[in-house]
Amino acid sequence: MRSSRKRVVSLVPSLTEAVAVSAPGLLVGVTDWCTHPAPELAGVARIGGTKNPDVRAIAALRPDLVIANEEENRAPDLAQLRAAGVEVLVTEVRGLPQALRELDRVLVGALGLARPGWLADAESAWARVEPDAERRAFVPIWRRPWMVLGRDTFAGDLLARLGVRNVYAGHAERYPKVAVAELTAAGCDLVVLPDEPYRFTAEDGPEAFPGLPAALVSGRHLTWYGPSLAQAPAVLSRALRGAG
Repeated sequence: MRSSRKRVVSLVPSLTEAVAVSAPGLLVGVTDWCTHPAPELAGVARIGGTKNPDVRAIAALRPDLVIANEEENRAPDLAQLRAAGVEVLVTEVRGLPQALRELDRVLVGALGLARPGWLADAESAWARVEPDAERRAFVPIWRRPWMVLGRDTFAGDLLARLGVRNVYAGHAERYPKVAVAELTAAGCDLVVLPDEPYRFTAEDGPEAFPGLPAALVSGRHLTWYGPSLAQAPAVLSRALRGAG
């Protein structure tokens, strides 16, 4: 099936990768944070960040469709694009099943592509997952101030499928600010430290929680919903088992 959309702007790194891998050449504009796949994005216009896109620059690209996400992009920016006559498709992703459905909606429904093989591979990879024994954990995504995964998050759903129970999954907020003293006293078996949005490293993060095993994980495999989903179970499992 050939795409009926010839010019696409993506405001979401995950969706950028999904489109670039599935239909090279469709993308005419992406954000500054869109990094994968690098060869396919060489020469594609950069239109600002996910939270501060250049609406005029996007409109000047004359896209047939702009793809966005309700969490990563701001409603006022999307409203300005629509006011400029640009069609905008907004995704919502709070868990793995929804991510797979939304990817199908974007790639097959909106762009008219054949369903990509990597999407079936991702479904199969996650269907084969057998979680390890449950471990209680918290998952910082920022420091200064410390923020963690709370309720109803895509990353939290992936970790739960791998046997990691987020102790803040029942919090009223999706990304609560929590004092380090409270985190230390939470009685967890593990702290999971992704390398995005904050770039936690072996030297920046684990030292705040002495004595608690730390799993340094790939943020792309934990938070991106795209081709990386096919490798995510194996990549994340290795990192979690290697926590030290």
